[in-house]
Amino acid sequence: MLAFDFDGASPARCAVMGERAFTLLITPEHAPPINPSSWYAFRYEADGTAPVSVTLRYLGGAHRYAPKWQSGDATRDLPVTVSADGTAASMDLPAGEAIVAAQELITPADTSADLLRWSKMLGTPPFTLGSSLDGRAIEAIRIGRTDAPRLVILLGRQHPPEVTGAMAMQAFVETLVGTAARGGLGDVQFLVVPMLNPDGTARGHWRANRGAVDLNRDWGDFSQPETRSVKVWLDALPAGVRPALMVDFHSTGRNLFYVQGDEASPAQQRFLTAWLGGREQAFAGYPFTIEPRNANPGSGTAKNWFHARYAIPAYTYEVADTADRSATRAAASDLAEGLLGALATLEH
Repeated sequence: MLAFDFDGASPARCAVMGERAFTLLITPEHAPPINPSSWYAFRYEADGTAPVSVTLRYLGGAHRYAPKWQSGDATRDLPVTVSADGTAASMDLPAGEAIVAAQELITPADTSADLLRWSKMLGTPPFTLGSSLDGRAIEAIRIGRTDAPRLVILLGRQHPPEVTGAMAMQAFVETLVGTAARGGLGDVQFLVVPMLNPDGTARGHWRANRGAVDLNRDWGDFSQPETRSVKVWLDALPAGVRPALMVDFHSTGRNLFYVQGDEASPAQQRFLTAWLGGREQAFAGYPFTIEPRNANPGSGTAKNWFHARYAIPAYTYEVADTADRSATRAAASDLAEGLLGALATLEH
């Protein structure tokens, strides 16, 4: 039996090809063109000892993510055979019961649990910025004193399949929460929005929210409730609090940071040097590159909007789909530890 009855499951069509053979048609949430982040997730139950054969056929995209077999707390990669043109992938599943997904599942419920854990460490409750089109809460938490004059905005999961970015953000925030619990943030506070697109995540979307909009192209238009909820909150900040930095966590083919290029001010260039400069090979198992350019000019990304609106550094933190998970978390924690010292360069 194959089922799609959980948050993160993709809306696939299933064809029974034999007693223990199935083909799934994996389609995007709206008509192409769409970023080819071909997400899939399904649950299966199979008795006996013979394996189950599943073939994924992609419409509007190609195979991107190696399958993860998940049962209880155990997760492992599955061998997969991909067609020459990338439009099909086949795998054999062991008998038993498990979930198979394009990446590890991190659902809205998992993110809510993270927020509650951080809340207990901080003694600060999470709060709701607004609601998605499906009525899910856009949840956030504030780290540090609410009157601290410098605000850092951390955004995550604008694009549902980008799970490695979510892992990095989780480790990054964990470290900041620990620093805050020790009273070490000084005059800096953080707004943390770990899952901006809960509808797309729950529905197994490749890219968009429930409104078929790529949220990381909606900054400036604010046509969607998710991005609009962040802007409304920022517009209501008291006069003594001002954004100082924005970091937006994503996933792509390799580890990199998109940062400002020629448009960066001298202070912003000093900050980049202080935080990331020369550290590209500093983390075991997690090399990264720094790309000082506008990767999506005129496209309404968070990176572009925050830089233009507040004249602050605004970075896209991209983690490779295949990045080593432990190294990803360790590097994110180290980068969080170094952030406060680097922020001091913006004061001069």
